[in-house]
Amino acid sequence: MGLFDKIKEDGLMNVIRCDEPSYLVWKWRPSDETTKRENGIRFGSSLRVKDGEVAVFVYKQNDNLYEDFIEGPFDGIIETKNFPVLANIIGVAYDGDTPFQAEVYFINTAGIIQVPFGVPYFDLFDPRYQDFSVPAAVRGTVTFKITDYREFVKLHRLIEFSLEDLQDQVRDKVIQNVKGIVANIPSDTGMPAVQIERNIPMVNTVAEAKLKSSIEPIFGIDIVTTDISAIELDKTSTGYQELKKVTQDVTTATVQAQTAANVKNIAAMQEINAENYRETLRIQREEGQYAQHLQTQSANMAAFQVGAQTEVGVAGAQALGQMGAAGATSVNGSGGMNLTGMMTGMALGGAIGQNLAGTVSGMMNPMQNMSTNAQTMVPPPVPTNTYHVAVNGQASGPFDIATLTTMASNGSFNKDSLVWKQGMAEWTAAGNVSELSSVFGVPGMPPIPPVPPMN
Repeated sequence: MGLFDKIKEDGLMNVIRCDEPSYLVWKWRPSDETTKRENGIRFGSSLRVKDGEVAVFVYKQNDNLYEDFIEGPFDGIIETKNFPVLANIIGVAYDGDTPFQAEVYFINTAGIIQVPFGVPYFDLFDPRYQDFSVPAAVRGTVTFKITDYREFVKLHRLIEFSLEDLQDQVRDKVIQNVKGIVANIPSDTGMPAVQIERNIPMVNTVAEAKLKSSIEPIFGIDIVTTDISAIELDKTSTGYQELKKVTQDVTTATVQAQTAANVKNIAAMQEINAENYRETLRIQREEGQYAQHLQTQSANMAAFQVGAQTEVGVAGAQALGQMGAAGATSVNGSGGMNLTGMMTGMALGGAIGQNLAGTVSGMMNPMQNMSTNAQTMVPPPVPTNTYHVAVNGQASGPFDIATLTTMASNGSFNKDSLVWKQGMAEWTAAGNVSELSSVFGVPGMPPIPPVPPMN
């Protein structure tokens, strides 16, 4: 047996480490039975701190407590030359075999602690119906860990620390907060009290945020998760039965009112659509009539011009008669005749009468009118035969023979196309109209022979 083994066997050297499989805070005690004081640490002892652990040395000097922290991972011999914590407590230690006094605690910063909680039945009120209270109970679990170990040590005296006491304190605070949170959910969110059981995820989110802000600063811990597993309502209570009945009545009335409003909106929309459809049809009808009128005018332009000129002549003659009568019979204040009115009437009447006379003379003697006014009059258009063509169920045109021939050559007009002109009783296929035979070429015409090349 070597000297090292002899020292270890006799308790002259310790291995300071934590082998607990699950813990939050654990106090190390030396195995040296010869040492009267359980916190005596000998020089030469080794310290082993795993990753996720913190070793806390708590020592007393001049009636004051001090802490030094060694974060893992660490594995070394406790010596003044390589263990800085001893610089603060070397005054109470003696080189050799006399231990220095310090409490050693291991804090698990990687471990988590689950604290189940249960809130017994309390009265839950719906803000809309304060006369009815519903008994409610809450169950769940809070999980926490230590992240800021310095703050944790400052808030808890480790020499007197008990994990069971910490869990009880956290549980009591959680119950107090969760009760207030759940009781205020209906008024804070407008949620009906009888529906709170179906909205646990939302309640859990609110509870977790408020627990973190109210509990973490008090205990120096981090709330990892809050899990409200159940919110139970006493459905046999009178308050629950009355509140549910009132809520159902209101819900039914709301649904009925909403349904009636939806039906009314649908009827209104249908009426608006029908009115829009009628207006669209009216506009299309008027546009079709106007287009047909323009086509009729185009087909009978010469007759339309004569009629318009005749109306102008008649209007001019009437104006001439009225103005002449006014000029001949009106008397001014001095008893004389209204010469200005007479002259204006005669001038305008003469101009309109001349226009009317020219029009009538042109209609009665076209040849004489043409020879006499060859330099000033425009001859009327040569009458041509024009046809309307049915295209996609609509009348188009009219088109003269030359235009129809062009249309036949490009394929937009053929013998099966329906045509109509003034004097025809009904629409007829173009191939059945003899006047249009020239449009489709001479039937049976042989091809023109090629011209022989010149020698």
